[in-house]
Amino acid sequence: MTILPLNPTEHSTPAALRAFLEQCAAAARATGRPQLASISVAVDSLDPLAVLESIFEPNQLHFYIERPSDGFAVAGAEAVLEFSATGPTRFTAAKNFIVHTLENTVAVGPLDENFAGPHFFLAGGFAHEAAAGAAFPALRLFVPRWQVSRRGDGSVAVANLLITPELPLDLVTAKVWKAHTKFRSFDYTSTPDHGRPSAPKQIVELGGVGFYQRAVMQALTEIERGDYEKIVLARAQQLTTTEVFHPMGVLNHLRQRYASCYSFSVANGAGQSFIGATPERLVRVAQGRMYTEALAGSAPRGQSASEDAALTRALQNSEKDLREHRVVIGSIARRLADLGLQLEHAAIPRVLSLANVQHLHTPISAPLPASVHILDLVERLHPTPAVGGTPRLPAVAAIKRLEAFDRGLYAGPLGWVDHRGGGEFFVGIRSALIDGCTATAYAGAGIVAGSDPQKEFAETELKFKALIEALTNA
Repeated sequence: MTILPLNPTEHSTPAALRAFLEQCAAAARATGRPQLASISVAVDSLDPLAVLESIFEPNQLHFYIERPSDGFAVAGAEAVLEFSATGPTRFTAAKNFIVHTLENTVAVGPLDENFAGPHFFLAGGFAHEAAAGAAFPALRLFVPRWQVSRRGDGSVAVANLLITPELPLDLVTAKVWKAHTKFRSFDYTSTPDHGRPSAPKQIVELGGVGFYQRAVMQALTEIERGDYEKIVLARAQQLTTTEVFHPMGVLNHLRQRYASCYSFSVANGAGQSFIGATPERLVRVAQGRMYTEALAGSAPRGQSASEDAALTRALQNSEKDLREHRVVIGSIARRLADLGLQLEHAAIPRVLSLANVQHLHTPISAPLPASVHILDLVERLHPTPAVGGTPRLPAVAAIKRLEAFDRGLYAGPLGWVDHRGGGEFFVGIRSALIDGCTATAYAGAGIVAGSDPQKEFAETELKFKALIEALTNA
């Protein structure tokens, strides 16, 4: 990536902006390839969700992610560049697209700031192939036309443009200047209010009543036979309401209710959004280190402090849940072994307590060689045993056979890659696909030897209850 020594704040005039765009057009002429021009500006504190609310368009791609407990949020919309891939090499293809794009990128602004410069937002399905008629491809990434972020008390606005030699620079300069002027002093007063629909008038279990328990029983037979050690089986429920689901209304609730989770929305530009609040990070890369985690083993929250403490202690002492957790840690180590990483983690798992459920949780980190890209890690870690199973191949094959629906983005990797090779990916669980007055909600549970079909069903019921409360005013 070419970085020009131009501070957009100090050279904040239309003439300076046009001169920069002319340099990009000259580079496009010289190389014979379009250039991605990326302009970053530090601005007064902005709320990315409020910005997205004010300019939301259902026919445009968007990607929103916020984790209030970590103090960050980022929104991007309107694709200036887009890439899709399918098959086992989809993450390698995406990595190559990112590398090629950055070779033809010219950037200005405070690029050392968090979320400055071009970002590539990626949504990957659970499977390498998308089902016919699916709302999302097996992998899609895009560079947004605009991006707004907040980390702590700092905010950065980014405009990205694809520059070709024949582009009308005067018109483009005027549009970018208008947008950055708006971001420097954003007016929230005209933002429409998007609420959540009322309680569902209909809930339909995909596969029918009893299908899930029968699938768990079949999985236990296959585990006993030695086909695999663990499998994560999910359910899907289709909710129908009288009012339209709007991603902004749902996100406003999720960010307040689940401060320690990643609240997210990924739109496909055709009116559908995949939305949720997930507790599970897949991988993060920052300042030469990678960070991942094992999240497996679950228990409900109690109604009182004493009941909650008793449930926490029972989870910490549960042989079944501890065994499930050790399987996840061992799987992560095996999957990353060929990269030569020296993994560091505590010997005893913590308990991660969320609003309605608690999990055994072990943070894992390692120094990252410069030759390893974050998508190399995503490719190896997805799907984790917490959403797929172990051994991976037979468990994932059984999921396709035993579940009553296609997962799509459910339990897939979602996140971003920045221009420095850093980024963060999370796992799309605790989630739903919203489409007009319907929402397809997903919930799963890990099945190992000793699992009880009715208890696993009850665990998914608990997760569905929280999802329905998040999606509607139930």
